[in-house]
Parts: sequence; structure tokens; C-alpha cells
Amino acid sequence: MSKLYFRYAAMNAGKSTHLLQAAYNYEERGMRVRLFTAALDDRSGVGLIGSRLGLTRQVETFGPDTVFDSAWVGDGVACLLIDEAQFLTPGQARQLHRLAHRHPVPVLCYGLRGDFRGEAFPGSAMLLTLADELEEMKTICACARKASMNLRIDAEGRRVQDGEQVLIGGNDRYRAVCPSCFYSEVDDPAHAPGLFG
Repeated sequence: MSKLYFRYAAMNAGKSTHLLQAAYNYEERGMRVRLFTAALDDRSGVGLIGSRLGLTRQVETFGPDTVFDSAWVGDGVACLLIDEAQFLTPGQARQLHRLAHRHPVPVLCYGLRGDFRGEAFPGSAMLLTLADELEEMKTICACARKASMNLRIDAEGRRVQDGEQVLIGGNDRYRAVCPSCFYSEVDDPAHAPGLFG
């Protein structure tokens, strides 16, 4: 029986790189895969998965109105791979869980668990609830501890604590940090050298 997998991490943990490697592994063995990323994520370009190592790949996109049903796994698809899975709706996460259990197709989702305020993305919360296998991918904070949280920063490198949950950006807008640095009361460069710019 197939499963729904959720591989989550803070920023810069290599989620997209891992997804692209998984797709390559299937395809190297002659298997067909379908890859998706959020239509609103245009950092590498619309419909592109891009890793910080420089790998890119044109893929299909999903938006809030996308319905993942049995048509997504037709034509001998061996695996569905979803990047930026935090942008799935809870209903889409359930659709993907249903697909994995009604068809012999594993569904691998990669994304952030929480936002810059330390709050869950709705899609991630549902994936954490439904996924048959969870894997936390690791990265490190500027202070050398394990990073599990994300900070948003402004153009001057100062921490942003309010605003919309979704603001697309990479290293110019976000930092992966440990909980200690996340809860630091001041943007103190001495607390975590290099963290705020």
C-alpha cells in the first residue's frame, strides 16, 4: 500500500534538492513521476522548482482551486512529488492522502511546518495530522544549534513580527533559526552572529 509522506524543515534544509533527487531516482529507473509546486511561489520562476544548489526543473503548479483526484495518477505515474506543500489547503492534503491509499502511488510532500510567527500553515497542519510517515529534515541556525523555526526580516535585516502569513522570499526575507534565537527579545547580533544580516 502506498503512503503519504511529509518531509518538513525550516528554510535552507534542502527540501527542494531532496525532492529533485527523488524524482531523478524514479526516472533513472524508467518510472514516470509528476512534480508540482505552488503557483504563487515565483522565486525561481512560475512553475519552476529551484534549489539553492542551482538545480531547477519546470513542473506543474497547484493553486487553492486545484483538485487532486484519481486523474492525477493516470498513465502509469509511479509517484507524485509536491514542493512548497505548506501552501496546500487542508482539503488538498486530504485529497493527496486519499490518493495514496486508493492508488498504488506514493505521494511525497516537502514544505515548511510553521511560518515566521511560529504558527502552522494550514496545509502543513493537515499533513502533520494525516501523513503516514513524517521526516524532519535538518538545518542549522547561525548560532550552530538545530534550526526549526523561520524568521522574517525586512530589507535592512531587522526582524519582522507582524504581517501576512505568506510573503514569498528566500534568504533575502527569511532566516532559519533555533527556538532560542526565535524567542530572543531583541535583534541582538551578539546573540547569534550573522543572524540578522
